[in-house]
Amino acid sequence: MDTFEVVGGQKLQGEITPQGAKNEALQILCAVLLTPEKVTISNVPDIVDVNHLIDILGDMGVAITRESAGTFTFEAKNVSPDVMLEPAFRKKAASLRGSIMIVGPMLARFQAAHIPRPGGDKIGRRRLDTHFLGFEKLGAQFNYDAETYMYHVDASHLTGTYMLLDEASVTGTANVVMAAVLAKGKTTIFNAACEPYLQQLCNMLVRMGAKIQGIGSNLLTIEGVDSLGGTTHRLLPDMIEIGSFIGLAAMTGSNITIKNVGIEHLGIIPDTFRRLGINFDIIGDDIVVHEQSHYEIQTFIDGSIMTIADAPWPGFTPDLLSIVLVVATQAKGTVLIHQKMFESRLFFVDKLIDMGAQIILCDPHRASVVGINKAYPLRGISMSSPDIRAGVALLIAALSANGTSLIHNVNQIDRGYQNIDGRLNALGAKIKRL
Repeated sequence: MDTFEVVGGQKLQGEITPQGAKNEALQILCAVLLTPEKVTISNVPDIVDVNHLIDILGDMGVAITRESAGTFTFEAKNVSPDVMLEPAFRKKAASLRGSIMIVGPMLARFQAAHIPRPGGDKIGRRRLDTHFLGFEKLGAQFNYDAETYMYHVDASHLTGTYMLLDEASVTGTANVVMAAVLAKGKTTIFNAACEPYLQQLCNMLVRMGAKIQGIGSNLLTIEGVDSLGGTTHRLLPDMIEIGSFIGLAAMTGSNITIKNVGIEHLGIIPDTFRRLGINFDIIGDDIVVHEQSHYEIQTFIDGSIMTIADAPWPGFTPDLLSIVLVVATQAKGTVLIHQKMFESRLFFVDKLIDMGAQIILCDPHRASVVGINKAYPLRGISMSSPDIRAGVALLIAALSANGTSLIHNVNQIDRGYQNIDGRLNALGAKIKRL
């Protein structure tokens, strides 16, 4: 496992462009299985999880051509669900949570799919009920083999129906939508996720010949078609990277311009960082974060302590709560961070406390952060990255800290952030990969 040696206290300066969206890429890449025709995808991030999924698709028989940096053409002519039973596939798919979204396209096109219990970040329970309940509504049957940890899904035919999803799961909605586009008849999905990445998937499927109405809302109506064709698609900028860079600039008192952010797709993310007192301008499609010696957390209108919580879109994305929490440690004021979705995602705060932050972990879902108003810098320590988002939060803390920090297990960060050390070093950071 690699380690970052981070010399803190450096002011950063310059421009940085966010990578393509990781969470969108995992959905879009699985969708290439819906057609035997060519699908070209651009702005693909060069990160571990995405490269791993591309490798899995290749093992399944998808012909893959790398057209240029970040651009790939996929042709799923010679694909069979039988490959999914092979030990090599099972081993690779088990290490990537995004592999679960292979099931919907395979079920739609080949009436069968097999997938191991997927891995991913250890941030709490991440149940798959929404996926399989949706498949069952469409007429599929599934069996879980507890000895091999394999899910087997079969459907001689899929038939459209009405369904109310038990939660607005992004990956669950994506999986069910991909299964429904080739089902017979009309499918109505209520309580569907409506994140920009899900909208991107639906718009891509429409270009391939799918019939989907209600894109961008929580009520999707899908008329099944007999087949889908090829298309081209460009991934959005990664909103989690954009939020991470805003927080990094505030913590280090830096001037950073974040280029080509896709501002219309960011929802309340900019306003949430403004609630922390961070000063930035939106110029065209760029975010310009200004150097601040201090920033102050707002209160609610009645003067009560600010609460920032995650929620289904258009609420605040849970993937940025770790960033908000670490940024609040150096603000003036107090904020309650409420992580509703995952009960293990706040457990990295002990490392921030060791660095000098004032945080009370109230319970697995809530942390109260008392900002120290940059009265003193955090101090460098040795720590380990527990997951992708907490790892970047710790990296931001280390970059703002006094002294040198060691962050172990940074391969977790590599799963979601492309060449993060090289890109930040270009802005003036001092990060050495050991």
